[in-house]
Amino acid sequence: MLVLLLVLAPVLVPESRDPEPGPVDVVSIALSVLTMAPVVWGIKVLGKGGAGAVAALAILVGVAAGALFVRRQLRRERPMLDVRLFANPAFSGSVLINLLSIFSYVGFLYFASQDLQLVIGLGPSVAGLALLPGMVCMIVAGLLVVRVVRRVTPARVVAGALLLSATAYGIVAVLGGHGTLWPLVVAFTLLSVGIGAAETLSNDLVLSSAPAPQAGAASAISETAYEVGAVLGTAVLGSILSASYATNLVVPRGVGHADAAVATETLGGATTVAAGLPAEQAQALLDSAHTAFGSGVAVTAGIGVVTMLGAAVLALVALRHADG
Repeated sequence: MLVLLLVLAPVLVPESRDPEPGPVDVVSIALSVLTMAPVVWGIKVLGKGGAGAVAALAILVGVAAGALFVRRQLRRERPMLDVRLFANPAFSGSVLINLLSIFSYVGFLYFASQDLQLVIGLGPSVAGLALLPGMVCMIVAGLLVVRVVRRVTPARVVAGALLLSATAYGIVAVLGGHGTLWPLVVAFTLLSVGIGAAETLSNDLVLSSAPAPQAGAASAISETAYEVGAVLGTAVLGSILSASYATNLVVPRGVGHADAAVATETLGGATTVAAGLPAEQAQALLDSAHTAFGSGVAVTAGIGVVTMLGAAVLALVALRHADG
């Protein structure tokens, strides 16, 4: 299929390009990288309990670079990114909802994959099959929401979808992380339906709320929000989960310092260390690791609930004048 796409796409899909593209702005590109990289790195360092002052300095560098990036875009006649688009509440709200949706979705997958394989004990293929219903439901939700929005305002549809995602995180906060399969499958399916519906509408609203000549820029901003959400979902929620896990893990006596350090870093590390320990000691380590991981999942899921509730409120406020 991919070979056919590569061969036929250049022939059947008409090319679309800006007739008057602006010059490549190397400085803006550098500033955008300098905005994201230090922030993500600082978050991950803080999550691992590293040097707080260094991490905070890195985050401040990223924020300063972001401010310089915005200032540069406002002053340039042909900006790389027209930040004035964000003055439209429907546009900025849709972009932020896009980011938060992917933030929560990727964060969920981060701990769900570990739970399925390292706690429940499923193989990679079976774990993938356990998530398949959610993936199918996401596609279906994205298709059906187009019909729903003809009768219900986009603000209410997006808010309702995000509340469904909040419910999914609530299920995990109460029942997840304890080695039970069905809560994860049900929660992931609900989350996928909510994200699929919300993402479809938010992407559409990003494009429809921008002037036609800036549709390309709006699409690029939407895609950037997607990528940023994915990065932050792993960095923020992953770091919080790791920090909670490390705090709650109790390493049994007799485990060497090097092995204890590996076991404290991740659940996967604890599983690897346990494989080389005597049976009783290995079981004690795994029991503690699973309990610590469950505590981390509860904390992370609680943050997911708050994030999705906040996104739902944002949808009701920012999209209230958006047309379906």
